[in-house]
Amino acid sequence: MAPVSTAVMGGASCATCADGSSVGLVDSCERQLRGSHTSMADTAIFDVDGTLVDSNYQHALAWFRAFRRFDITLPIWHLHRGIGMGGDTFVPHVAGEQVERAHGDALRNAWSEEFDELIGEVQPFEGARSLLEAVKGRGFRLVLASSGKSRHVEAFLDLFGGTELADAWTTSDDAGKSKPAPDIVEVALARVGGGQGVMIGDSTWDCIAAGKVDIPTLAVRTGGFAVTELQDAGALRVFESLTDLRDDLDSTPLAHPTPDATRDTRSVSASSSASPPDRS
Repeated sequence: MAPVSTAVMGGASCATCADGSSVGLVDSCERQLRGSHTSMADTAIFDVDGTLVDSNYQHALAWFRAFRRFDITLPIWHLHRGIGMGGDTFVPHVAGEQVERAHGDALRNAWSEEFDELIGEVQPFEGARSLLEAVKGRGFRLVLASSGKSRHVEAFLDLFGGTELADAWTTSDDAGKSKPAPDIVEVALARVGGGQGVMIGDSTWDCIAAGKVDIPTLAVRTGGFAVTELQDAGALRVFESLTDLRDDLDSTPLAHPTPDATRDTRSVSASSSASPPDRS
């Protein structure tokens, strides 16, 4: 199937995040479009969960089971729409502030236990490694930007040899707040000394987080979000799969890195890729 791609031309005027703040989608889209044409990127920032590995539905099921421990039943489709957020914002977003106050930390611990039972089922998407190799081969700094727990991220990267390819990677230990806050995106770019990044993600929350720091997003539908949802959240282009994106790189901001991009990034990753031990 040919990639579904579009320059975002506006849609819904805003979205409301878990913290009650509004995200101006049209403004975000316009900023991303301007940035993609006026500044060449030197860094590719790849989300991991739902983008490179097929984990979104396992996450949704783990959350469903975690809530059921507290006699709370939420539709799995509703839970899925919050996947891409970190646990700190996910619980109040899908269940409300009262549930967060009463059970927030316990729910996150329960989710971790439930997801540990499912993680063995997670597999990489077709084309994950070849896409990373293609982007790396074009001269981009490569960061795998996850806000997942360290042990989960390490297991996922092992599935496609991510640590061999990436100049750096991140985990939940590296950011103060998770998506839709832009913390993890900023950390990822700084970790390799990047000047301008391009985000590659699967969820609306990837697009919103990147848009807050004027970084364009190339979205893939691997996480189960609709084309219009991703467009309205600020995606510059939307592709059906990783292989479609790989085959159409020449028409994206990942065609060529900025000419003065520093290529010796292994010395950077050697000191910065390893995240602190998982504190959970």
